[in-house]
Amino acid sequence: MTRFDHDEVVPFKGSELSKKQQVAEMFDNIAYRYDFLNRFLSAGTDVGWRKKALSNLAGTKPQTMLDVATGTADMAIMASGLLHPGKITGIDISEGMLEIGRTKVQKLGLEKSIELLKGDSETISFKNDSFDAVTVAFGVRNFQHLEKGLSEIYRVLKPGGKLVVLEFSKPTMPFVRSFYNLYMKVVAPNMGKLFSKNRDAYQYLDESIRKFPEGKNFTDILDKLGYTDTTKKTLSLGICSIYCGKK
Repeated sequence: MTRFDHDEVVPFKGSELSKKQQVAEMFDNIAYRYDFLNRFLSAGTDVGWRKKALSNLAGTKPQTMLDVATGTADMAIMASGLLHPGKITGIDISEGMLEIGRTKVQKLGLEKSIELLKGDSETISFKNDSFDAVTVAFGVRNFQHLEKGLSEIYRVLKPGGKLVVLEFSKPTMPFVRSFYNLYMKVVAPNMGKLFSKNRDAYQYLDESIRKFPEGKNFTDILDKLGYTDTTKKTLSLGICSIYCGKK
């Protein structure tokens, strides 16, 4: 498996914990403010991004779905409302995020259709060919070994099944890029510190985006791992991208 620069980016420099352990700890620490900060820092555009990502599954009518790095279950809940699959399983390494997600699922009365489990993208505890579709929203940057996680997703996808990844990317237009860099380096970390007492999480966000193999580099990885019909679409002047691939 190839190692990428982003695999080495960690939330807490100097910590002896693995990236996986650090990411779990980071999200446990900010879980109580995560949804608020998502809406606030993106001015609500993250909701529209998720809808556009899920629209790539509308024609496939998936009945079994896996949401990797489900967090507080925003993607799983939206998929339930838009796609109406029989069962959605969400997995995440942060129990703190999952607890909040389970509360949201329960309030919406979706316990029968959405199940949230503690789980790791690199060792997905399901049999081969289990799911019609897999989604990952803002989670692939947090994989400790990117190719290993994507390979595991490929394994649990049914033949003909589809992967949809929603992830941050870097704008290419000079003016947009300058504003974006200022926002990510100054505004987001300070807002993160103000509202969640955690600046590290939003500094990690910036660094992990900068070192992530985005665009064609990412679709090349999917191609290498066996995915077919791989595509990339940028949103919001390049701030975010949707990647798709089939098994």
